[in-house]
Amino acid sequence: MLRKLRIVVSLVFFVLLTFCFLDFAGISGTESFLPRIQIVPAVLSLSAGILIVWIILTLLLGRVYCSSVCPMGIFQDVIAWLSRRQNKRRKYGYRPARTILRWSVVGIVILAFLVGFTFLLSLTDPYSAYGRMITNVFKPLYVAGNNGLAWVFTKFGNYTFYYINVTILSLFAFIVGLVTFGVVGILSWRYGRMYCNTFCPVGTLLGFLSRYSLFKVHIDTSKCNGCGLCALKCKGSCIDSKEHSVDYSRCVACFDCLENCRQQAVSFTVGKKKAGRPQSVTDESKRRFLATTVATALVIPQVKAREHLENLQPAQAYKREYPLSPPGAVSVEHLLKHCTACHLCVTKCPSHVLKPAFKEYGWGGMMQPMMYFEDGFCNFDCTVCSEVCPNGAILPLTVEQKHVTQVGRVIFLIQNCIVNTDKTSCGACSEHCPTQAVTMVPFEDGLTIPHVNPDICVGCGGCEYVCPVRPFRAIHVEGNPVHLEAKPFKESEQKEVELDDFGF
Repeated sequence: MLRKLRIVVSLVFFVLLTFCFLDFAGISGTESFLPRIQIVPAVLSLSAGILIVWIILTLLLGRVYCSSVCPMGIFQDVIAWLSRRQNKRRKYGYRPARTILRWSVVGIVILAFLVGFTFLLSLTDPYSAYGRMITNVFKPLYVAGNNGLAWVFTKFGNYTFYYINVTILSLFAFIVGLVTFGVVGILSWRYGRMYCNTFCPVGTLLGFLSRYSLFKVHIDTSKCNGCGLCALKCKGSCIDSKEHSVDYSRCVACFDCLENCRQQAVSFTVGKKKAGRPQSVTDESKRRFLATTVATALVIPQVKAREHLENLQPAQAYKREYPLSPPGAVSVEHLLKHCTACHLCVTKCPSHVLKPAFKEYGWGGMMQPMMYFEDGFCNFDCTVCSEVCPNGAILPLTVEQKHVTQVGRVIFLIQNCIVNTDKTSCGACSEHCPTQAVTMVPFEDGLTIPHVNPDICVGCGGCEYVCPVRPFRAIHVEGNPVHLEAKPFKESEQKEVELDDFGF
């Protein structure tokens, strides 16, 4: 009964959370609680209530997060199930815990995070790794399937489905997602929950707490006949049938052992302390070390000095000094401290402006979201990314706050402008500016040329997106390392300029 209940709950969480990343039509909305109840996002967003609930549940029932809520954990179970369907003789078996390796991964990830190298946390966080895998590897396939259905349905005059461009957002993120899928998939196919119990820092930390959980899997030696079937079915390889013992730090509460024991010798009951077992000094030291480490990771801020962007000298060719972080990210520093590159904001962005970074934020910020205006610009009234972020990396913004949040400042290069070079009319940048930071002023021979006011610019990228000049646009947005408040602008009537020809 417990196993069936666990499977139902797991599938519900797994399907709904996966759809959050695949959904391109906005059906799932922006207020899903599923990403916010994941462990690492809750830690980074300082969601004390969620963390307290998970600590209490773990101390009561063990690693139920790993078995029923963590998408990467459920993904491993799905692969393991497929493996057993393909080869019914595939068995597991008890393996000693790789304790040194497990805690080394935890220590390295925490230390890297404290010094600002968030990339390791992004790689090892199971929720974020799964999100990247779905967004970068499986969503293009999902969209291609949608386009196939759209082609079939339109042949019969039904337009329920519509075409969507199939794109790979970032080659690097695609490779990382593909490697993640391959590594986790192979380990799950052959060894069950080996990745979960060896390389996942969340699994290690929850495993430490689950050793002291109230309810545990127990083997009744008076009923057990030593057949070892429980160990052969254990995906966590944590049951030593010869010693009639269970490694509770690796038990993920899947309850497979309960269902498969023919002697009813395995049960999930209140734990009992073994008589005569003194509390070891080592265990007490581990507890003190873990408590100190977690407290340090939550309390010590990462302090880095960033100079404000001052003056960018116009040049024929240009390169951004600072990347554009999403509205609500507050600053590049804040983003790097909280973002684990789960790519939920990337997949939900309706304008397709957010892309995974490579080294624009430095080595520590690889795959974190940045604004890129090749395929669109940030809608003036859109706050989707701030609504879906579960980590607190992109803080919630109202539409009014979004209107004055300056993520970057407009830069105009007159040397590149076709009004100057080709003596032809344009004005596309001014037409797409929502704040009048770009206006047209008299130039030569009755032409008008852009004039910019960076103080009222919000960095939406509308001007950069529509500029026809290639390869280097005449107008672009330079990122602010710290988001500023744009000065208010006044609505003004635009004088109509009669053009003899369209400029591009």
